[in-house]
Amino acid sequence: MRLGTEFELVDHNGASITEAAFADRPTLLYFGFTRCPEVCPTTLYEMAGWLDVLGEEGRDIQAFFISVDPGRDTPEIMKGYSEAFTDRVMGITGDPAEIDKVVAAWHVYAAKIPTDDGDYTMDHTASVFLVDRNGVFKGTIAYGEDPETAIAKLRRLAAG
Repeated sequence: MRLGTEFELVDHNGASITEAAFADRPTLLYFGFTRCPEVCPTTLYEMAGWLDVLGEEGRDIQAFFISVDPGRDTPEIMKGYSEAFTDRVMGITGDPAEIDKVVAAWHVYAAKIPTDDGDYTMDHTASVFLVDRNGVFKGTIAYGEDPETAIAKLRRLAAG
């Protein structure tokens, strides 16, 4: 199954990034936000661990953290957040309308939830999307999934 769409956003180094970045390599996509209290930091921590366990076997796997809160997640904030976990995950943010288009094209749920203090949080899909080197969706790793199962899925993805 093919998911996704053409887009032009910004990576956490401030450079333009398009859907072409997802081509030719096994790819992990995770949609979240930097003010997430639990799910996002846990997932990025787990992603870093999975990639460490795979070592050389997972060298071709690339990983992206796409903000569902682009109004607050600037490239600089995304960079600091992503790199606090690993240098293997590239943060992506940008124009809110363009983010909305990408979120919809990947069938990701993301909703702004008002908080009692007048601020907001984001509710969002918590799965990591697995995409092969041909851009074909190969499945997900669920939030809290058994690490051995997750690593087995990544080995299959890397082997292609």
